[in-house]
Amino acid sequence: MSVTPIRLYGDPVLRTPAAPVVDFDKELRTLVKDLTDTMMHAPGAGLAAPQLGVGLRVFTYYIDGELGHLVNPDLDLSAEQQVDDEGCLSIPDFAWPTPRALRAVAQGFDMYGEPLTIEGSHLMARCIQHETDHLDGILFIDRLDKEQRKLALKEIRAAEWAGLPGPIVRDSPHANPTFEG
Repeated sequence: MSVTPIRLYGDPVLRTPAAPVVDFDKELRTLVKDLTDTMMHAPGAGLAAPQLGVGLRVFTYYIDGELGHLVNPDLDLSAEQQVDDEGCLSIPDFAWPTPRALRAVAQGFDMYGEPLTIEGSHLMARCIQHETDHLDGILFIDRLDKEQRKLALKEIRAAEWAGLPGPIVRDSPHANPTFEG
């Protein structure tokens, strides 16, 4: 098991767009394993490479018993929207109602460079969008309306972990049933 520290809100890597993967090699497979192990340990529903401090377009997910990953995702989103609580392993212990497309189709590659398509609605669609946002340097709080975002930022600044130097590893399982990625 290779659990890696998760970067917290405020770390610049979370705001930096990730580079496309060009080498589908052993290092990429190790990254996918580290992402998977860390996500399952946290526990979370998804985890993107920038959350481990790696600026590559890769994420893992674990939704409804389905474990997987996607490299270099390209999204096609439905016009129909959903709003539900959403959280993030890089903003621990918080969740806010966040608008997302109801359905998503993500095309990309697996860790071996083979074409892969992931599609889903509701929670899977939310996960695909959340993790792809991480790859673009976007956090879910950026999707909140102006007033909600202002309140969220106030709560984040008051959090026990706010301002701590460097990444942390969450040792206690998170009991919040909302999406955490």
